Amino acid sequence: MRVSVILCTYSMDRYSDFSEAANSVLNQTYNNVELVVVVDGTDAVYERATDDYGEKENVILHCNEQNRGLSDSRNNGVELATGDVVAFIDDDAVADSKWITELVDTYKRCGALAVGGKMTPAWVAGKPNYLPAEFYWLVGVTYRGFAEEVTEVRNTFSSNLSFRREVMLDLGGFQSNMGKQGSNDLQGAETELCARMREEHGRGVVYNPEAMVAHKVFDYRTEPAWLVERAFWQGYSKQVMQTVRPGSTDRESKFLFQLISEFIPERTKRLVSRPSIPNLLQLIMIAILTSAVGAGYGYAVLNRAV
Repeated sequence: MRVSVILCTYSMDRYSDFSEAANSVLNQTYNNVELVVVVDGTDAVYERATDDYGEKENVILHCNEQNRGLSDSRNNGVELATGDVVAFIDDDAVADSKWITELVDTYKRCGALAVGGKMTPAWVAGKPNYLPAEFYWLVGVTYRGFAEEVTEVRNTFSSNLSFRREVMLDLGGFQSNMGKQGSNDLQGAETELCARMREEHGRGVVYNPEAMVAHKVFDYRTEPAWLVERAFWQGYSKQVMQTVRPGSTDRESKFLFQLISEFIPERTKRLVSRPSIPNLLQLIMIAILTSAVGAGYGYAVLNRAV
């Protein structure tokens, strides 16, 4: 089974991170791997990548004529890929050396249409003591409350997600109006795609927690103001998702119930029995971030009703 890993990038400021991501793909224990690099309309990045990777085997380089956004760039990568499976990784992530081996083993064992893995945190500026593990999803990391064993889920993070290429082509790829592009902060392109796959094929993504990718959590992503804004736009995006794909946010509803019925009472008891500043701050942040998500969801309802 040949696996094509699609890595999209666009900024010279992130070139060193992109290079680390690319090298982690090229140094997999699994041999039949192809790296597809899509530069989103930045000639300087494409020229540098060509100098560094243009002569390497099993590397395809492409530059969009203009900035198209992440979703279109990934779709371009799928078109260029030659693998049986297409996998996605971001330019601020680093794959474990056995990542592709674990993905391929899961395809073979489960006969899956899509396979995803666990995102682990790489705290660039240190782990903040006020960020609760239940909200690690805000920084692109697998969170408390997600599956802990091999099982079928709706989707995993797009930086550790793969599909059989024929399935991806049949689905038509990611929707262009979702995903990061310029000031557009509408999130959840992978959620919409996987929900569409379940509608059309009746199957979700098989999650394997042993297929690991580390996501760099830069200092700005741990600032409280950034987290609150991110939570707001996540809520906004979830409402849009619910409108586009009714029933696709059932997982979020279950998580909210688990948060209220299990995690918050547990944390409250812990705070009472073992008072500490970090425990108090995390409980407060849960309340703030949950409210921010709700505000974003409500704003989307009102905004789309106008």
